[in-house]
Amino acid sequence: MEKVKTLIIGSGPAGYTAAIYAGRADLKPVLYSGMQPGGQLTITTVVENFPGYPNGVDGTQMMMDMKEQAARFGADLRDGSIEKVDFSSRPYHLTDERGNEIEADTVIIATGASAKYLGLPDEEKYRGQGVSACATCDGFFYRKRTVAVVGGGDTACEEALYLSSLAKKVYMIVRKPYLRAAEIMQQRVKEKENIEILFETNTLGLFGENGVEGAHLVRHKGEANEEEFDIAIDGFFLAIGHKPNTDLFKDYLELDEQGFIKVIPGTASTKLPGIFAAGDVADPVYRQGIVAAGSGAKAAIEADRYLQTL
Repeated sequence: MEKVKTLIIGSGPAGYTAAIYAGRADLKPVLYSGMQPGGQLTITTVVENFPGYPNGVDGTQMMMDMKEQAARFGADLRDGSIEKVDFSSRPYHLTDERGNEIEADTVIIATGASAKYLGLPDEEKYRGQGVSACATCDGFFYRKRTVAVVGGGDTACEEALYLSSLAKKVYMIVRKPYLRAAEIMQQRVKEKENIEILFETNTLGLFGENGVEGAHLVRHKGEANEEEFDIAIDGFFLAIGHKPNTDLFKDYLELDEQGFIKVIPGTASTKLPGIFAAGDVADPVYRQGIVAAGSGAKAAIEADRYLQTL
């Protein structure tokens, strides 16, 4: 049984920042990088809104830089995932996918969230070439162009409004005959001249030679008046929600109705002493790399303070 002061699960901006801070505090952190080393930023193209990179930076490159920095401060960075946790007694027990058992005094959960996709093969095909799940990350590349947003909730309306200030035209592809968003959001979207809402519409696929050039849609699917049509677009944004990667912890930690880990407001602390959550796994609101990095720093500082009380 390996004994560890601080175990970090996940390797996005939150996990790596936590490792940098924990390493500098001499907590000898062990980090498991998980299923998607580097996290969601590795599937965006260029990150332009992270301070310190005036010309933008490739998302994968930025995560490699953070990884290198964490290693410099002595973090033990491991490939692989934590498969099982037992938070019923302290120190906490965790098992990795090779069956190795770890006893940890503190655990920082930074497993992130995964954007929900429609499940079309074309989404994979054009990922990073017109398909995105983050308007604030990638919207800038679509100035004066035409884009589509899939979804009818608050997030979809927010993304559509954000994109409408940049793009020439924004289509909203909404499965239902109405929007699910808050009244005020619906109002704003409907008042925007360059947003067109396509109700009762589903996406069948995407097409284009060098990236997305259009979408195949169907209106009134499965009904007598079903009609298929195409729209010309340069970008296809998914806004049908994010699923936090919290299945592993649901028996021990408090989750909100969407499955995000609940932390004590203003902190990275969960209700279990010595267990912290950072980044998108505990953030249904902002979901930005810079916010995740900041919460990773908070988690490591709180872990250090907690260890000093033991």
